Amino acid sequence: MRGAVLYGPRDVRFEERDVPRITKPTDAILRISAACVCGSDLWPYRGIQPIAQPTPMGHEYCGIVEEVGSAVTSVKPGQFVIGSFFASDNTCPHCRFDYQSSCQQRELVSGAQAPQLRVPLADGTLVATSATPSNDLLPSLLTLSDVMGTGWFAADAANVKPGFTVLAVGDGAVGLLGVLSAQQMGAKRIIAMSRNESRQKLAREFGATDIVTERGEEGVARIKELTNGIGADSVLECVGTQESMMQAISSTRPGGHVGYVGVPHGVELDGQELFLAHVHLHGGPAPVRRYLPDLIDLVWNKKINPGKVFDLTLPLDQVAEGYRAMDERRAIKTLLRP
Repeated sequence: MRGAVLYGPRDVRFEERDVPRITKPTDAILRISAACVCGSDLWPYRGIQPIAQPTPMGHEYCGIVEEVGSAVTSVKPGQFVIGSFFASDNTCPHCRFDYQSSCQQRELVSGAQAPQLRVPLADGTLVATSATPSNDLLPSLLTLSDVMGTGWFAADAANVKPGFTVLAVGDGAVGLLGVLSAQQMGAKRIIAMSRNESRQKLAREFGATDIVTERGEEGVARIKELTNGIGADSVLECVGTQESMMQAISSTRPGGHVGYVGVPHGVELDGQELFLAHVHLHGGPAPVRRYLPDLIDLVWNKKINPGKVFDLTLPLDQVAEGYRAMDERRAIKTLLRP
């Protein structure tokens, strides 16, 4: 089969790869129905996160089970399934506390930008839908594999409650779906930080009540101005840079919560600043498996439409253009059709 392979900075190739096979009795093989490019894929694509060798790409996926290992009991061939970007057994102590992305057996699922995918620990990782979904639901169901689940975790980790004022730092797909998550959790006011007109529009569709274009100290001042000098109750940090993290912490009221899900690059926290900020920090790789059943229900019943974050759809063999479009901010998120 042919799939996406990253060779180095801005060098994605669609080339021959080995067809995935069952290697452990806990594996499943999927026929991919839809895949996509993740914002976190741009870190190695830009060379900020170096790779040691040509690397198969893609960790967001949904599709039809083609084959399962002898130990797999929860899914079977022919079912439509969605899984997390981290495989988990869903039974270890960390999983039982709903932190499946810290599973003692966790494995990063990779290589999903291809027609087929091997998913380890299938019983604990994959969730089947009640039937094969209609084509119009595919984009939204795909988001649950990572980006919607990550946005939801950002809001959950930030302790979003009904009536709260919430700030989303970052206008990528995760930040936008963090806005949607906060809206679903009952936030009264949702402030989105964005300088991009199309992303501002989508943020408002998802529930943003205010848009802030300023950054740094000016951005913090604007948030304080909007909140009568107090700061936001809950802040979702969805970027992963030093500036975005400090923007999040500085915009949070004393006693408030920051949910951070942006993959950190060069983030360093000053102990004295953190001590005086009086904010709760919680985040990390989203335990997507925790949320999958409930999020599937919301999408299936058309209560949310997170698939709107896909503003570019390409055939899988044009995956390199999908990366370019997101790198150049011509697209929020690229959907790939095998």
